[in-house]
Amino acid sequence: MTDRLLIQGNEAVGWGALNADCRGFFGYPITPQNEIIEWFAREFPKRGRAFLQSASETGSINMVHGGALTGVRVMTSTSSPGWALMQEGMSNLANAELPCVIVLVQRGWNTTRHAQTDYTSVTQGGGYGGYKTIVLAPKSAQELYDFVQLAFYLADKYRNPVVVLSDAILGQMMEAVELRNPDFGPLPDKDWAITGKANHKDGNRRFSSIGQGMLPTPKHPNLCAFWGDYKNKIDTIKKKEVRYETYLLDDAELVLVAFGYVARVSLEALLAARNKGLKVGLIRPITLWPFPSETIRDKAKKGATFLVVEDNMGQMIEDVGVAVQGQAEIHLVNALDRHLPIEEGAIYPEKVLEKIEALIK
Repeated sequence: MTDRLLIQGNEAVGWGALNADCRGFFGYPITPQNEIIEWFAREFPKRGRAFLQSASETGSINMVHGGALTGVRVMTSTSSPGWALMQEGMSNLANAELPCVIVLVQRGWNTTRHAQTDYTSVTQGGGYGGYKTIVLAPKSAQELYDFVQLAFYLADKYRNPVVVLSDAILGQMMEAVELRNPDFGPLPDKDWAITGKANHKDGNRRFSSIGQGMLPTPKHPNLCAFWGDYKNKIDTIKKKEVRYETYLLDDAELVLVAFGYVARVSLEALLAARNKGLKVGLIRPITLWPFPSETIRDKAKKGATFLVVEDNMGQMIEDVGVAVQGQAEIHLVNALDRHLPIEEGAIYPEKVLEKIEALIK
């Protein structure tokens, strides 16, 4: 029988990491993801796993770097201001090709606004070096649990950091979660890991590209060799790892595009619009990078109009615009489309439905 728990989304992160055999968590408290820190502080030590509260988010990401070098599964979590402090560390992890997971629970410029404000920095790479990370966008506590496990698998598969992009609403809400154990398939050996001189056959560490500033190596004799391999990896991810969901898309004349909790809001608005006879569909990106551009482009070629719904001032709309390539109209419902102060905390289905009706009329 599958275990089911009624838990917060933030707690689902911990259970997902445990089921993925994460061995170490390093983090610093910050609202609205403190329950994640509390879960790992309570549960990991008694299971013989590492938990360490760092002195800052800069320390957290560098501790993750050290843990990942040993080949074990490690992670951290943070919120938007802490994410900003992790950007140099993110660049270093990507450059060193180290697998790890970062859970980012977004918020606005203060703790009372639940916003999707970090879309651009997570999808474009907020640090230096032109790196990319897979970004998974859950819409529920169940998906937080599932996607943390998927994130560890993808991180190991591609030797790259993976971001799970949550928000304050998903993190704080309570839902039933099935503690299931998915099998994602085989993974490559971690023969690059630093496990001690005595553990290597030749008595020496097997150098790859791990560690900033370690070129040249036998694998990468110069920087262009590294860049060539890295570009091939990014191209492979873009080809093989695009994930998305669609709802009632086939006959849709107006297509909503939304991620995270806003996708749930948009689906409710879609169903209300369908009840009024309006031909509305939804594309929900699950991977924000790589972005499901081809699906959006195909619908644009068929004459659909797009309504992007996101809880910020308009960030994902830029990726939708690139995908559409000028072949369709694009409109926006965002953080400014509220009847203040009632809707200060979130975007509501009524606002999305109001925009749908205005566009179709």
